[in-house]
Amino acid sequence: MQALTLPCVLMRAGTSRGPFFLREWLPEDEDLRDQALIGAIGASDLLQVDGVGGGSSLTSKVAIVSRSREPGCALDYLFAQVGVGQRSVDTRPNCGNMLAGVVPFALEQGLIEADEGETTVRVFNVNTRSRIDVTVQTPQRRIRYEGLTSIDGVAGTAAPIKLEFLDAWGAVTGAVFPSGRRIDRIGGIEMSCIDAAMPLMLVRAADLGLSGRESPAELDADLPLLERLEALRRAAGELMGLGDVSASVIPKPVIVSPGDDEHSIRSRYFTPRRCHASHAVTGAIGVAAAFALPGTVASGALQRSGSRGIAVLHPQGRIEVEVELAGSGEQAQIRRAALLRTARKILQGQLHIPDYVFSRPTQGDDPMFKQAIAPVLAATLASALVTAAPAAQAYPDKTITIVVPTAAGGGNDAMARSIAQKLGTLLGQTIIIDNRAGATGSIASAYVARATPDGYTLFFGYIATHGMNPVLQKLRYDPVADFEPIGLVGYSPTLLVANPKLPIKDVKDMLAQLKAKPEAYFYASAGNGTAPHFAAELFKLNAGVSMAGVPYKGSAPAVTDTVAGQTQFMFPSVFTAYPHVKSGKLRALAVAGPKRLAALPEVPTLKEAGIDGVEVQQWYGFFAPAKTPRPIVEQLNKALNQVLADKDTIKRIEDHGADVETSTPEQFGALVKSELAKWKRVVVQAKLSAD
Repeated sequence: MQALTLPCVLMRAGTSRGPFFLREWLPEDEDLRDQALIGAIGASDLLQVDGVGGGSSLTSKVAIVSRSREPGCALDYLFAQVGVGQRSVDTRPNCGNMLAGVVPFALEQGLIEADEGETTVRVFNVNTRSRIDVTVQTPQRRIRYEGLTSIDGVAGTAAPIKLEFLDAWGAVTGAVFPSGRRIDRIGGIEMSCIDAAMPLMLVRAADLGLSGRESPAELDADLPLLERLEALRRAAGELMGLGDVSASVIPKPVIVSPGDDEHSIRSRYFTPRRCHASHAVTGAIGVAAAFALPGTVASGALQRSGSRGIAVLHPQGRIEVEVELAGSGEQAQIRRAALLRTARKILQGQLHIPDYVFSRPTQGDDPMFKQAIAPVLAATLASALVTAAPAAQAYPDKTITIVVPTAAGGGNDAMARSIAQKLGTLLGQTIIIDNRAGATGSIASAYVARATPDGYTLFFGYIATHGMNPVLQKLRYDPVADFEPIGLVGYSPTLLVANPKLPIKDVKDMLAQLKAKPEAYFYASAGNGTAPHFAAELFKLNAGVSMAGVPYKGSAPAVTDTVAGQTQFMFPSVFTAYPHVKSGKLRALAVAGPKRLAALPEVPTLKEAGIDGVEVQQWYGFFAPAKTPRPIVEQLNKALNQVLADKDTIKRIEDHGADVETSTPEQFGALVKSELAKWKRVVVQAKLSAD
């Protein structure tokens, strides 16, 4: 059987190392792409002897580069963290070290042209949707790797590469301090939760009984400390609006202590369950930002506006970060941050991917698939067909993927991760979350509809994917024919929220403002065809007001912009909105449901506020591709209902304003059909469209 062969450039970038690919070198199908990356790194074993990985998270990284689709940017950079000893690929975090190799790689591949002497290129990081200006040395319009710049953690010297982060502040959570405070207290420990290039949870070394000068080996050997840090990290994830982060690598825990002078801070950075041998670049920017800003557990004694150099001291040396601060006190803000890295091309050639990493045959018409991947997988397919019955009986015997149709950090994502953690334990297998946001969930829905019906690709669907969007527009999937219902998870009422800085305290004020200045206000939705879209349009219809809508790729970015004031109103689920309402980042005006909520007893229903006919209750549940064997569906339903009977799971979901409700596959299927009929009538009545 032949192995798949791909062009590849292996590079050392900063203090990391990994293969660099042009996007077109890899399969377009994300599932096949991730499997190819697992084979490239050799992720299946801890030593990674069957790939180019080095048995460490620092050398299990991948950079995927292409010409940018983002206005004003030249290159798109997608970072992938591949597992060590596990078949996983995580594209949620960013990596500043690997970023250092992006522009040299792109210049050599002809994606961009060099300037004489020095070239600055604006790179768009796809993972965090942030921009970075990268400056490299290009004498005679050619990339130069040789130079006199040294960085701690790398032998020798090389040409300097300047990374200037332009808008990494709150890139993941929507706020530099996502909890709304600069210091939080959990279990008697003070922490600062900051989102600056990377979501971090910072704690003082002294508060943990440490000096802050311990080596990574000492810290990794302290199991009680690691368990305590993980408990604090999970609590921080909830405070930051990230939901259950037990299966996520963010936020990263950081232990800080005083540096050598007023311009330095000592840091021990975790990845998140092991101490980094040196320090992540994005983590250094977050630590430097926390040091420069007043009121955090890491704040330095010297507080001033303007540009200053800050040294982040790590186990192998230091990272010098240039930070520009504007304002003072609580109004102080980070404007920009920059630092130097180096990079070196190690080798360029053909990378051979073993066939065993591919779990299913390709689907689609891509010529590359037909010529390269399809022949490789033909024998695997034949074998799978022959052994289908025994495999069903042994289910599950490998990692299960749950596809979530919204962005990481939103309510749907948090709920799916909470359930996945305990579901994996019950089934005895690892479960990973695959966020595929966009097109109101239709991208993820169509992907799962075409997946192999073997129980290893599941879908966390909700009212938008299987009730609203299908009656609003023609899609590439059928919500009934293309899926096997597994079971209902629960319901969450819809809440009308507003940016708290608006001079609006209730629905009456809102109506007065909309009637006086309708062009001045916008509502955010998780996309056309979602519950926030339907609820807002029904509100406009029944209240007789006008307000333009702004559709986003999921609830997380929609809520983020409402918190920031880019949009003024939204109708999110209570599950999504409650943490932001609780922290004061959003103001709850009314419940778009039949009754008030126990969690927010002072908030009236829209009917009580004088607007009738706007009752939108969101529901969530699990699906599998059509033709998934009945025994697997029943096994999954039984396990799901067992998870939903767990007191901790019920409390976690209810604390966010949702109600758990279970079902049989048949009951859930009947609900989907009744919802489709219901929302079809609403579309006609309200004259809704996808535009």
